[in-house]
Amino acid sequence: MPGAYDLKLYRGDSYAWRFTLWADDARTVPADLTGATVAAEVRDKPAGSTVVALVCVVTLPNIVDVTLGGVSWLDMPASGAWDLQVTYAAGEVHTAVAGKVTVTTDVTASTASSGSVLRSPVRVRP
Repeated sequence: MPGAYDLKLYRGDSYAWRFTLWADDARTVPADLTGATVAAEVRDKPAGSTVVALVCVVTLPNIVDVTLGGVSWLDMPASGAWDLQVTYAAGEVHTAVAGKVTVTTDVTASTASSGSVLRSPVRVRP
């Protein structure tokens, strides 16, 4: 099962999250992300048609940085779901993190790419 992490967002702000992936419950063995591809999306519902892709960057051996910039808000639903999926070099696919998305409407229609920054490590077993 994926780790649970809900996104509570304020429309127009920029966000960054860091997820550290582990291969064991004791968090002593880093997940090996060598050759892995990582993708994260927000949708209005699971399998929904509204898709906002989040930017994912892997830092070896086991860190995934996920960002949401101000420009990405054009198609963002008011609520929905998201997940972070890892495709390992050998072809195995694992959803590392998933959760609900709640968006609060902003007052000032910001298009700037600065704003809130969240950082939260999550332990996940592939």
